[in-house]
Amino acid sequence: MKKFLFLIAALAGSFAMNAQGIDLGIKAGANFSNFQGDINSDGITSFHAGLALELNLVPMFSVQAEGLFSSQGGKAKYEAEGIGGVAEDINLDYISVPVLAKFYVVPGKLSLMAGPQFSFLVNDAKDAFETKSFDLAASGGVELKIIMGLFAQARYNIGLNNVNDSGDADIKNGVFQLSVGYYF
Repeated sequence: MKKFLFLIAALAGSFAMNAQGIDLGIKAGANFSNFQGDINSDGITSFHAGLALELNLVPMFSVQAEGLFSSQGGKAKYEAEGIGGVAEDINLDYISVPVLAKFYVVPGKLSLMAGPQFSFLVNDAKDAFETKSFDLAASGGVELKIIMGLFAQARYNIGLNNVNDSGDADIKNGVFQLSVGYYF
């Protein structure tokens, strides 16, 4: 996996040197996630980190693709006999690839973004429920380019498919992300 990410970074870097309209960056931040659907869930706080690649097509529009490690999940609540409610953290780790259209409200500074996110499960909570290896989400958010390559983002990812592989309950991811990053 590390070799794959290094290869992507090297290729993106070589394209960035040859084209004015490509920006490569790194980003990291907090995930505030929970499960939605047929499960009683509270939120948990975790993290995401990875690479961002922005292809500037015209001054008001660009496309951004990212490769992120994203830890998410929820705190499931169960009713145990004689004990009352029992809460258990369920952590699901994904390699997420959002592909977002960015519309600049203020050229070069403030943008709105939306698009699909494709996530591939790399680690699951084996005791909780059987988890599907793929998650599709719709993403939307805002980005502010602060100064000299520094940026901040806020984004919400809402799961579109059931992550429960057993089929006995409809469980979807919901993740609010706050990020900071730097375009080289």
